[in-house]
Amino acid sequence: MFVSRARLLIVTLWVGSLWTIGYLVAPTLFATLSDRVLAGTIAGTLFRLEAWLSVFCSVSLMALMLLRTDDNNNPTRLKTGFILAAGMLACTLIGYFALHPFMAALRETAGPAGVMASDAKMQFGILHGISSGMYLVQSLMGVALLFKLR
Repeated sequence: MFVSRARLLIVTLWVGSLWTIGYLVAPTLFATLSDRVLAGTIAGTLFRLEAWLSVFCSVSLMALMLLRTDDNNNPTRLKTGFILAAGMLACTLIGYFALHPFMAALRETAGPAGVMASDAKMQFGILHGISSGMYLVQSLMGVALLFKLR
């Protein structure tokens, strides 16, 4: 019973933080702050913290799924949950740890006024779109995981 509740608590924290930062806080920063560079810097810091929280939650959750000690969960449901958690971790690793460094390098090419060359701006937009898409997939997988483990 304790392990299944711990799993549910981790998933709730993880999915809640994904949705809060990605769909509430970051858009609010860009809508509220007149300085888009500052908004991007703050959002970037929050997404970095979210990425590390995702790594911690996914590893903890998958470890707890391997401990089928105190609950009567269906093994198929736990296997599906494990696959969803691993998929969410993959989204984090690709989206933040693989794509983000390229986006940061492109951002560094901006001039003193924060203006990028048009080709760098296009590349940044493409990478940002891919990263945003992966974040959406991760968020939806999180909802599926939450329903799977409840």
